[in-house]
Amino acid sequence: MSENPPPNPYGQPYPQQPYYRAPDHEQAATVLVLGILGIVLCQVISPIAWVMGNRVVREIDASGGAIGGRGAANAGRICGIVGTAIIGVGVLFLLLLAVLFLVGLAAA
Repeated sequence: MSENPPPNPYGQPYPQQPYYRAPDHEQAATVLVLGILGIVLCQVISPIAWVMGNRVVREIDASGGAIGGRGAANAGRICGIVGTAIIGVGVLFLLLLAVLFLVGLAAA
């Protein structure tokens, strides 16, 4: 007595499809490396990572899924933004020190 199994209440499973992964953009890893280096070592390259990251993310979005690497490019872009903000805070701090120094010289 062989009985048929009950039907799947959620429908039939999808047939197995071969896994396809879109190739990463050729500059996605470069943007990520520049962004990390911009935070850690030399903030001068942070704006470069920010601008390059914007361009690479735009190209990936325009490809319609044919190009991957958006996560790496976006992370590098964000690191570039953070590094650029660090530059801005540093410049403001140096300007404040210069003003305080000049005021101290004028008062003396």
